[in-house]
Amino acid sequence: MNLPVARSVLTVTVVALVLPGLDVPALGQRPYYVTPPPGSGPTPMRPYGDSGGCSEEPALLHRCALEKAKTFTPPRTPDGVPDFQGYWARIGARNAENIEEHPEGMDGSGGRSLIVDPADGRIPYQPWARARVETHWATYWNPVQQCMPDTPPRQAYAAGALQIVQAPGFVFFMAEQLHTYRVIPTTPRPHLGSNIHLFMGDSRARWEGNTLVVDVTNLRDRVWLDHVGNTFSDSARLVERWTMFHPDVIHYQATIDDPKVFTRPWTMAFAWRRNAEPGFELLESACWEGVQVGQRLLRNELRVYTGGFGR
Repeated sequence: MNLPVARSVLTVTVVALVLPGLDVPALGQRPYYVTPPPGSGPTPMRPYGDSGGCSEEPALLHRCALEKAKTFTPPRTPDGVPDFQGYWARIGARNAENIEEHPEGMDGSGGRSLIVDPADGRIPYQPWARARVETHWATYWNPVQQCMPDTPPRQAYAAGALQIVQAPGFVFFMAEQLHTYRVIPTTPRPHLGSNIHLFMGDSRARWEGNTLVVDVTNLRDRVWLDHVGNTFSDSARLVERWTMFHPDVIHYQATIDDPKVFTRPWTMAFAWRRNAEPGFELLESACWEGVQVGQRLLRNELRVYTGGFGR
């Protein structure tokens, strides 16, 4: 390897280590965390732990949590709905590198797919959409590198701590990463007009027994679901379901329906585990929308991502 090329590779490596999540293509490589093709054999990854009496492996956690929730009685708020309030951390969803199955690497533990339906753990893209998604990593800056807000459902598996606060008629979700938040009404009201699109979408919630069901519309398509570039279009609709099955664990599942991009609706699942550390609080995220530091440091030819479909 000649000196200029060696220096270029060293610069990419050092900056990627200094700036978490700053992952860029070098010398035509693909990221180590791409989904292995069928027949590749066992995917190397670190073992999963247990929480609330269930394995944290997503598919196993999903089945176990829903069964336990049938007999679990959650705590209640003064107005009688399940009390989800507190600080939480994601489990099962180990990182945001790839929501499909992927191997461990220098900065990730690897993991099983978060997708529990379809059973093969793959996002059911239409062929043209999958082909386009597979070009994202090598073509665009990852939106998180510009501090673009983590849209639902990604906010639910963002890095760092998460907080839930409840008040009569509302649920508030706050994330440490990128300081995103959602203020969700739990009383009936119409969605916004279809011509309005927001990073966090337009959320409307209701209680179905002990489950909080959140219907999300009006999403933008300028975000990715993971670092490898999986995403949806601005016609996507999301239904989230939050169910406590243990005093310190909440099961989460989200079904995404987007006929423009996918062949069928699909569902991901994982959980949140309570953080009971005394005096704990969310920290400030030192990141702001449109930050250009990574691009200036690396002088990379990647383009700014402005939406993957219909443009």
